[in-house]
Amino acid sequence: MATANAGDLARRLSDNVGRVIVGKQEAVRLAIVALLADGHLLVEDVPGVAKTMLARSLARSIGATFRRIQCTPDLLPTDITGLSIFNQQTGRFEFSPGPVMANIVLSDEINRAPPRTQSALLEAMGERQVTVDGVTRDLTRPFWVIATQNPIEYEGTFPLPEAQLDRFLMRITIGYPPADAESEMLLRLQLDHPIEHVEQVVSTEDLLAAQREVRQVFVHEKLRDYIVRLVQATRAHPDLALGSSPRGSLAVMRAAQALAACDRVSFIFPDHVKMVLIPALGHRLILTPEARLAGRSASAILHQILSTVETPVGEAYAG
Repeated sequence: MATANAGDLARRLSDNVGRVIVGKQEAVRLAIVALLADGHLLVEDVPGVAKTMLARSLARSIGATFRRIQCTPDLLPTDITGLSIFNQQTGRFEFSPGPVMANIVLSDEINRAPPRTQSALLEAMGERQVTVDGVTRDLTRPFWVIATQNPIEYEGTFPLPEAQLDRFLMRITIGYPPADAESEMLLRLQLDHPIEHVEQVVSTEDLLAAQREVRQVFVHEKLRDYIVRLVQATRAHPDLALGSSPRGSLAVMRAAQALAACDRVSFIFPDHVKMVLIPALGHRLILTPEARLAGRSASAILHQILSTVETPVGEAYAG
């Protein structure tokens, strides 16, 4: 089966990351889905729920180069992309690469960076390249940005604009662990941190091959139509001032393909689409002021759309 290798890779990553992230299998699974779909990930949650540990453990599991950017209001665009420095010995300007040149880049508390610095990530995330002093440099693949932000504290922050949010394939939350999982976490952390014992289980070559396999997962015409109908329903919903763009349709399809690959099947089912719809579209929607005052949420609206848009049934989804 075409996706067997991708499914095995996903299992190895999940088992390895599970040594660090306890009791949060669904969040780990969605992070791996984003990675296999070759799409960037936004993790929005309160402090202390292992957002940074999720990125570090995935990077260690792949053996990829990893850089962390701690976003602050005084962070400059060149602090991310790098800059040219004059070398007095050679008499030339030499490029000093920034942290965005790594395979996996953690942008911690991205909403604390000023807009100019946030926009410096746009080209890197969208085009997989950076331009410094008029010179464009390609980024080494795999290239994956995982950004975090705290939804509680707003003082001193700069909310991400829609163009920046749209660059993320998915947005997820981790949440607090159950009581038994939190107790297990305390036991594991009693002597040292389990991140120190996480070993590489996947090579970057394996990951790139798995990402190519994900693109080969078959999407039936009826399921493409289902995705489009779901996305178009966001554009006509009365509680939404702005629905999802076609990039959202592509994000749902890519994420569903990656989820199917994790399940070791070579085609997607309607359930795959339903499982990724909220992480893939929730951050792309803008509610009307009336809906916000009424306490509506993007997740609730997407749940409503899922219940009203007819699910294709009785089809052979395999190619």
